[in-house]
Amino acid sequence: MSNRGADDFELTPELLLRAYTVGVFPMAESRDAESISWIDPRQRGILPLDAVHVPKKLAKTIRRGTFDVRCNTAFADVIATCAEQTQGRRETWINPQIESAINDLHHMGYAHSVESWQDGQLVGGLYGVALGGVFFGESMFSRVTDASKVALIHLVARLRIGRFKLLDTQFVTDHLQRFGAIEISARDFLTKLEAALAVHCLFPADIDIETLTSEFDQLFAR
Repeated sequence: MSNRGADDFELTPELLLRAYTVGVFPMAESRDAESISWIDPRQRGILPLDAVHVPKKLAKTIRRGTFDVRCNTAFADVIATCAEQTQGRRETWINPQIESAINDLHHMGYAHSVESWQDGQLVGGLYGVALGGVFFGESMFSRVTDASKVALIHLVARLRIGRFKLLDTQFVTDHLQRFGAIEISARDFLTKLEAALAVHCLFPADIDIETLTSEFDQLFAR
């Protein structure tokens, strides 16, 4: 992994967008860290949209409508919760500078959240940045079992409906590997990135239930 230090600069949304287009992304060492590093992994994680695996138990949870899934209704809350220090996550890479810039991208229409709600409470979700035909997944959180997993599959369904070409996960975790995430070389990632950025896609935040159900049928049949 290549880390490019960046101590003396303002992290603007415009700078963030330029970074994403060349395959790098910012991370801080901790919530309180003032400096940011640009991360350029030698091996990049992606979740191929045509080869996503949905466990049967999770598919049943989605079909039952256990969670009310929404997009972009509580973006600031999602990123703030992803940035929280928890018992299982003592440090976070999202410092106030990154949080502010990503919120600006949301107001500009580039950053989106997928949220799992239950009994009127935000219990899980994820956020990321959409550019061209690429969705750069950033972070997720869960306060209730399966809440973030359901949000992830809803994201996949929407990206497929919107004809996105690439879902960047940055790294491959055990959690993501269960859904079919793989590692590819940085060179292969840049090739896929260039091709996907050339495609014009709109993030489908509002999808009618019939279209969404039809997409789930295809995903769950794999």
